[in-house]
Amino acid sequence: MSRILLAPMEGLADNLLRGVLTGIGGYDWGICEFVRVSNSVLPVKTYERICPELLTGGKTAAGTPMRVQLLGSDPHFMAENARRLVTLNPAGVDINFGCPAPTVFRHRGGSALLGEPELLHEIVSAVRAVVPVDIPFTAKMRLGIEDTSRAVDCALALQAGGIDELIVHGRTKVDGYRPPARWEWIDKVRAAVSIPLIANGEVWTAEDFRNCQQVSGCADIMLGRGVIADPLLPRKVRGEATGGWAEVVPGVAAYWLGVRHKVVPEHAGGRVKQWLALLRRTYPEAEVLYQTLRPIKTAEGIDAALLAAGVLQERPVLQ
Repeated sequence: MSRILLAPMEGLADNLLRGVLTGIGGYDWGICEFVRVSNSVLPVKTYERICPELLTGGKTAAGTPMRVQLLGSDPHFMAENARRLVTLNPAGVDINFGCPAPTVFRHRGGSALLGEPELLHEIVSAVRAVVPVDIPFTAKMRLGIEDTSRAVDCALALQAGGIDELIVHGRTKVDGYRPPARWEWIDKVRAAVSIPLIANGEVWTAEDFRNCQQVSGCADIMLGRGVIADPLLPRKVRGEATGGWAEVVPGVAAYWLGVRHKVVPEHAGGRVKQWLALLRRTYPEAEVLYQTLRPIKTAEGIDAALLAAGVLQERPVLQ
């Protein structure tokens, strides 16, 4: 069976949602949100805040390994931060060359480096030198900034730098998240490299999964927004029986309870509404719940609405 991986999704899949998704099941491993590296060596608490799984053996409560992703452009500080990170025994180390966010791009991070294959090589070579061979070392890239003309050059540079595997999101920075993903270009990259390649982008259904495999030539697929919209997708791909919305509801409840303990009340509602906004793509019941919660401004009001809807069994007890 091919591997199914959980994508890093900045501002969307935090440790709470990662815990819920991996608890529902179907993943081989995943990557946490990125750790932004600038001109310093970050304290241990920064890594543990972004990837609390480091405190539990590098795994979620369900036992899914979560790798830690670094984002930056300075080879020296990327390596020094990787040196500190490996002392925390992560499940793996990943380098972000794909984030298209304007703020990240403006500060020369993520996809902004895809016009400089030589720098990509320099960064991964420096990090490879401090990551022990028994810790998986990967990179995630897009196909380019404005076009795909340097996609193969970038992939070859990363391979030469010493990564074990490469994840390719089938879009350029300028593409953003607009469909379609260019799976055929992932296949061109795959044909040019000798390391394992993992495809990513625009997989929302089991049929999309199979089509992506066929077009990209990649057996292994990393899932992103598709599993936010359908948390049962990995298990559907594996041919397992699933319980539909009734099986998703306990995850929504667990996520809300986690958010209520982690996030200040005035920001809590936005988190669950953000998830429901994607869930409604798959589940009509999520649309109903989203419309119910949408006008509610307070966390206490959402507590009451989720109780009335049968999502919560009791009101959250906060410390």
